[in-house]
Amino acid sequence: MTSSEPSFLATRMVLGQMLGVLSYAILFILCSLIAWALYYDITRTHLPPGISYTAKLRLASILVNIFFGLALILEKLRICQRYKVWRLIFNGIPTTKCTTLIIKDLLFDNVTVRVYWPKTPAASNRRGMVFIPGGLAIFAGIKGYERVCRHIALKSDTVVVSVGCREAPEHPPPSQQLDCITATVHFLKNAQEYGVDPHRISVGGDSSGGTFAATVCQRLATRKDIPRLRAQLLFYPFLQAFDFNLPSYQQNESVPPLFKKRMLKFGLQYLNEEFKDLEGMMRNAHVAREMEPKYRKWIHADYIPEEFKARGYVPVAPAPFSEKLHEVIKGCLEDVLSPLVAEDDVIHELPETFILTCEYDVLRDDGLLYKKRLEDNGVPVTWHHSKDGVHGILYPVDCGPLQFPNTQPSFHHIIHFLKRL
Repeated sequence: MTSSEPSFLATRMVLGQMLGVLSYAILFILCSLIAWALYYDITRTHLPPGISYTAKLRLASILVNIFFGLALILEKLRICQRYKVWRLIFNGIPTTKCTTLIIKDLLFDNVTVRVYWPKTPAASNRRGMVFIPGGLAIFAGIKGYERVCRHIALKSDTVVVSVGCREAPEHPPPSQQLDCITATVHFLKNAQEYGVDPHRISVGGDSSGGTFAATVCQRLATRKDIPRLRAQLLFYPFLQAFDFNLPSYQQNESVPPLFKKRMLKFGLQYLNEEFKDLEGMMRNAHVAREMEPKYRKWIHADYIPEEFKARGYVPVAPAPFSEKLHEVIKGCLEDVLSPLVAEDDVIHELPETFILTCEYDVLRDDGLLYKKRLEDNGVPVTWHHSKDGVHGILYPVDCGPLQFPNTQPSFHHIIHFLKRL
């Protein structure tokens, strides 16, 4: 045995011990995350009896809690920001190979898009749809919504353009809205190059993507230099930041996956703010009293049909106004992020609209209030309400056993609406 062999063996032993310790550490962290996620789910979540798929929803909630817990740990250890972990997780969900669509990543005036063309021959130019992913451009972008866009393109024989906005919080608002407008205008002006009839183009989005879609429609509604948008499709959209105590916020504040506090934290992350007064936001302390005459014309529990208050609603007096909190969130009170408060002359010009709402979603009443505003201004509205739906029911489409029972029925209404445009 040479003199170098003992040192080599000693090194191997040390490395083996280090790997053993690391393995135990990883196992400990994983077990701790699972235990925390289970505890959080048991103590913080509420699954109303009206939801028929509680086991599947609880499993999805626990998985989300594990991912969010892991992201928080990595941020506390200063390894990376939590939202970058979210991106890796939500954009890393694999998809199967697709042989029935042509899928290309392109640039529309320097905005990244992914275009989905059905391969089947078409007798004439197809309809088109600009789809805006949810996740506040923080996570779940083009890659995260691959299955949703594929499903829409295939089932409705539509050319779908999925918009990859600049990511937040690295790029502050309204960067994302500007990207969506830019991509939509490019598509409208160049539709025929993509085999699309420019007069049959709609814009739609999921959750915050619905927010951006509504903003795009409002900004383009009165423009005469481009074809008019044929329709807008808003899937459980966030549409106002004035009242976080509407009936749906009270009834569903602890229903996964979008808890009321979680939604507000996402909003602050989008604004790149670390303000801690969530309780003040939950009690509307961010809204100055002099703003009430305007927004109360359109945002109030009185405009919610009584049937949606049956699970319990108690009017809550707003907390004392906080100037500091108002400064943090004031950008969300403009129509670019609260399209519900756009003026009537803009709302009146909007195209035919499809709105999907879910009973067990904190954002349900935003959709109901926008439906009323549109109808009051003569805009045709097709409304589908998922009576046992939660926020995000479209996201797990084509995910096999992870798909919710009401995912496909909700898509059926969306596809039916698109096919008649």
